[in-house]
Amino acid sequence: MARAKVSTFSATPRDFAMLEAVARYHGLNKSATLASLVRREFWRIFPGGTEKVRPDRGARVEGER
Repeated sequence: MARAKVSTFSATPRDFAMLEAVARYHGLNKSATLASLVRREFWRIFPGGTEKVRPDRGARVEGER
């Protein structure tokens, strides 16, 4: 597994408060919440992955049999 990279982002106080609320609801920290939401949205949009991001070995890809 790849090591996590420290990054920063900008958000309005309202967006940050929403992120904190979602993180608290799921029992995660803000970083894990963002990563989880991005992963979920990425696989929804690109179920077969992209050129740089391939599905994990053994993953069931939508539309494949």
